[in-house]
Parts: sequence; structure tokens; C-alpha cells
Amino acid sequence: MKKLVFLSFLLPFLGAAQHTIKGAFTPAESYTFALLYHVTPTATNYINQAETSIDGNWTFKLDENAETGIYKVVYAVPVEENNFDVFYNGKEDISLVFDLEDGLTFTASEENMLWQTYTDSISKINGLISNYYRNEKSDTSEIIAIFEAQKSTQNHFEKVTVDKMIAPFVKSNKTYIPDGFEDVNTYSLNLKKHYFDYMEFGNPLLQSSAFLNERVIAYVMAMPEETSYYIQAVDDVVNAIGNHEEAQILQLESLWQSMLKNQHPDVANYISDTYLLPLAKTYNINYLIKVLEDYNKSAIGKKANNFDFTYLENNKPIKTNLYEFNTYKKTLLIFWSSGCSHCLDELPKVKTLMEKHPDMTVLAYGLEDGVRNWNQTITQFPNFIHTYDLKKWDSPVIQTYGISATPSYFILDTDKTILAKPEHIADLEAYFSK
Repeated sequence: MKKLVFLSFLLPFLGAAQHTIKGAFTPAESYTFALLYHVTPTATNYINQAETSIDGNWTFKLDENAETGIYKVVYAVPVEENNFDVFYNGKEDISLVFDLEDGLTFTASEENMLWQTYTDSISKINGLISNYYRNEKSDTSEIIAIFEAQKSTQNHFEKVTVDKMIAPFVKSNKTYIPDGFEDVNTYSLNLKKHYFDYMEFGNPLLQSSAFLNERVIAYVMAMPEETSYYIQAVDDVVNAIGNHEEAQILQLESLWQSMLKNQHPDVANYISDTYLLPLAKTYNINYLIKVLEDYNKSAIGKKANNFDFTYLENNKPIKTNLYEFNTYKKTLLIFWSSGCSHCLDELPKVKTLMEKHPDMTVLAYGLEDGVRNWNQTITQFPNFIHTYDLKKWDSPVIQTYGISATPSYFILDTDKTILAKPEHIADLEAYFSK
């Protein structure tokens, strides 16, 4: 009897067990560490770090109370680009292999292996569809059979994953499937029209993964490379998400960053001004408000902030402001300092470059703590328009433009709209070489 009583106390604890996430990186010499994070819709929480062994292996032991959900494994820096997601349901160990060329393969974990089998199956079917239309095949029975296989595969995986963590991912990954033959134009239009029909934007688990971001960015970037098409696609995304404001913020922030990375500043400005900044202010997301407002201080495609300054012309001081200055030529605005060695290295190169571009006026804004050295230095650049600011880094102008290093370059059109922000002299040369 005592043994049975002992067992009655022991058994409840037998259900709780530690699980592991094990992996192998190949080639092993390309990796030195793995970082593990638990991801929620609003946070990425650091869990642990593991060093890779000589053969590329690593292991994370999860606490018995570890939360279920999406975990992110980081294998290199920058961490934003070198990571992958895993599903942890609290019931099984996870084993995987990550190859630099072949990508991710799961060797243990029913949840993750089932998801991988599903995505591989759908990817192959999508390849068959693309191949059919790309090669302009005429056998309609072939594409009908492919669509039937697509429908059968989707239905099968929705059934076998109904009680699993990956269920909402399988459902949200569903695409438009015709009931019969459709020509390429009709199919493309329907695919676009129904792209978001099955996505559960309000699902916290989906919000925690890269899944929704990847699907949304894929939709927008599939549009013709014109600002108007991208903006319409952004509107489509917002309408598809509906009243899930948290999901809107997550997706719009990702899209905003993507547009900046892909050098579409007009679209980034539209996302920020129309949707993202108002949402951030509504929900008091202070970090995002600061990021966007700092960006807006000197964003490409926006009018530069005006400021007053004085310069000499024929030894006479001229008081003006940026908007009234040089209204018939483009302006290269340079923030620099006579005490900055990097500036003194780059400005002679700027001088040589600008001699080839007489349609451009150079306004050199010196950040100084005195005028003696500045007066001596500017004689080397007689064709520049020179002004200085003795407040240096405390200058309101510097803060308005978000200047954190010198030299900083801004190319302005005649209306003082920012056309480009080259970071270095090489970037400036590349701009003018176009």
C-alpha cells in the first residue's frame, strides 16, 4: 500500500520532462555558435547560447516549464538574416540539420517534420503549375490534374494536422485552387484576388513566426516595380488584415523595412505616413514612434528641413534659408567639420567630383567650436558655399537632420526634396555616375 501511495504522488510529475533541441551545422567550420530565442508577437526573448562542437553539433536543453510556441535558432550575424524557426509543442525532442547550401532538414519532431513534408509537397505542386503556364502547354487535362492534386494535398494535411500546433499554418498557407481549367491571365488574377482569403492574421502563433511576414512581402514584391503598384499592394495588405491592429503594425513595420532595404523610399514614406506612424501613436509604441520620426527627419523623397544660415558673397554677408537658397540648381548639402580627419580626406575628392557637375551647388555646413581653423580650411574649396554652426553637435539643425557622423551628404533638388543620402564618397561618386 505504501508503494502505491508513493506512486500516486510520483505519477503526476512523470508527465513533465525536459526536452532538447539538437542540431548540426554543416560545413562545421563555418559556424561557432547557436543562439536560441522564444518568439512572441511582441518580443523575441533570449533563452540560451550553445557553442558548436568540432563536428558542428550543438544542443539546447529546455526547462520542463519551457513555453510552447515558436523558437528561433540564430546561427550567424546579422541575426535578423541568419536564423530559422522551429515549432516546440512541449511533447517531443527536436533534431535538425542545417546546411549552408541545402538549408534546413528535421530528423526528429513529428510537428516540424510534418510541416516540412507539407511545404515540400506544396512547393513541388506550385512548381508544376508554374512550369505548365510558363511553357504555354495546351493539354488542359494536365493542369486540371495538377489542381486536383493540389486540392487533395491541402485537404489531406489539414486533416492530419487538425490537433497540431502547425494547423493554422497549414490553413493559412492555402491558396486559390480552380475547379477546372483557367488560362494564365484568369488564374493569375484569381490567385491575386484570393491571396489572403485563408490567412489568420489575428492568430498569435502565426504572428510570432516569419510566416506571415514572408507571405506579405512576397505578395507586395510580386507587383510590377512601380511605386503606384506597390502602394496599392500595401493597401491590399491593410484591408486583408482588417481590424487586427497589432497584426497591422507587425506587417507594416516589416514592409517598411523591406521597402527601405530595396530602395523604394516613396513606398516606405507612404507606409510610415499613412499607416504605421499613426498606429504607433495610437498604441503608444514609443520605440517605433522614435524610429519613424527620426527617419522622417531626413527621409529620401521628403522635403528637407528648412534652416537659416549666413554665407559670404563678394565679402558681404548674405542671410538666407535653405528654401530660398539656390532655387535654380540642385544642392549638395554637406555637414562636415574642419577638425574631422575623415572630412579633410573626403572633401578634396568632392571638390574634384563637383568640377564635373557645374549644375550642382555645394553648401558646406561646418560644425565648429571656433572659426580660426574653419577659415583656414575653407580656402581650399573656393567654389563651395560655406557656413558654420558654433553649436556643433548641440545644433538644432543637426538634431533635425539626425546627423550622427561627419561628413554627411544630402542631394537636394531645386525644391529641396531629398533625392539621395550617400553615406561615403564612393556612394556619392556612384550617384553621379548614373
